[in-house]
Amino acid sequence: MHWQAAPHVEAKLIRCTRGAIWDAIIDLRPDSPTYTKHLGVDLTADSGRALYVPEGMAHGFVTLEDECEVSYQMSEYFEPSAARGVRWNDPSFGIAWPLSDPILHPRDAAYPDFVKEERN
Repeated sequence: MHWQAAPHVEAKLIRCTRGAIWDAIIDLRPDSPTYTKHLGVDLTADSGRALYVPEGMAHGFVTLEDECEVSYQMSEYFEPSAARGVRWNDPSFGIAWPLSDPILHPRDAAYPDFVKEERN
């Protein structure tokens, strides 16, 4: 689950242009009424649906078919020093992923547990 920290926050528009994915977003905006809540949706090439990911949200997906293709449109250029992440199965979020043992990049598997910010 990835996002970029300020001042490089980004919004994204995600589409699956071949195959099928299950896409998840987590609200990480501390002042939001949906802080730490998540949304998961199926995106398929056949449906043509897209998912808008607002600034301040973490984003990740899992492929549901072989040979998937995913298209991202982003509001900000990638800035490696601003890259942040949380583990896909962090218990803080309770996401019911459709796969229990996905193939992960080592960086994604090693993210620490999320620490919730206190609200004022």
